[in-house]
Amino acid sequence: MTKHECRSEASFTIIELLVVIAIIIILAGLILSTVGYVQKKGARSRAEAEIAAISAALESYKADNGIYPRGNASGSGTTAPYDTDKLDARLPIASAYQPACLFLYKQLSGDTNANLQPPVGAKSYFSFKPQMLAGARDSNNNITSVIYIRDPFGNSYGYSTAYQYSPTTGYNPTFDLWSVADDSSGTNQAQWIKNW
Repeated sequence: MTKHECRSEASFTIIELLVVIAIIIILAGLILSTVGYVQKKGARSRAEAEIAAISAALESYKADNGIYPRGNASGSGTTAPYDTDKLDARLPIASAYQPACLFLYKQLSGDTNANLQPPVGAKSYFSFKPQMLAGARDSNNNITSVIYIRDPFGNSYGYSTAYQYSPTTGYNPTFDLWSVADDSSGTNQAQWIKNW
């Protein structure tokens, strides 16, 4: 055999290279499609765990205070839908939940000014992790004031005590706590993560 013949036997043809590239592209597509599913599944699991943990903190709050946190999140009397007694859990817009969620944050964290600096001696029922909070940020991207409790999908959690106000509204005689999950329109309640 000549030197030229040995080299041609050991090389790949263009067809073989194209087949290998096509297989790599197919495998990459399969992997990328499962990554999105795994991320959504992980976010749902985290939201379920957070709702369970916040619910436990609410039970501790009730044990100390005799009731679940109820009140007007805007601080201006009876303005609906910010009043936790009037916030309908069926509202489709997650941004409407933010004031009641801020009220819930203040009650559970003891941080009455929502500036991440609870007054000395304030009782805290729940320690919120930074990724659970949305708010104003400084130049170093640290939260300086809290706007609402953020679910793993980037939306505000919903919190309502409407059933306590009137048994014809709300879902639970205790409290409603929910996340619209990745349903940005808020219209598909079957996808929501909720405590009822």
